Amino acid sequence: MTKLKVYHYDKCGTCRNAIKWLRGAGHELELIPIVQQPPTADELLELIAKSGLESKKFFNVSGEVYKEMGLKDKLADLDEQERANLLASNGKLIKRPVVTDGRRVTLGFKPELYEQSWGTEEADL
Repeated sequence: MTKLKVYHYDKCGTCRNAIKWLRGAGHELELIPIVQQPPTADELLELIAKSGLESKKFFNVSGEVYKEMGLKDKLADLDEQERANLLASNGKLIKRPVVTDGRRVTLGFKPELYEQSWGTEEADL
């Protein structure tokens, strides 16, 4: 199995479940604490591009920081670079976990998505 980089928050149950699932599937994990070491804006732009998702999907919309900053009404007015800069400024703004093998990226934890992306040897081809 491949080595995966996992940006996570140790107090997050979703992150703990994802890590348990990935380890159970036989992956070696490089765990990166997303609050203490958030990805840089450039890293985020690369992760966003590889994920195939819109940059606004990378925001933790249920988080306190997102709500306190009133970002729901502000995101539409920001360009990709501004969104990446904002995400890089506070790891709690980033939806987690973020998992990558350097080619693909998944966001959050849904077992069916993980099975498709990280569950079989064929996914490594």
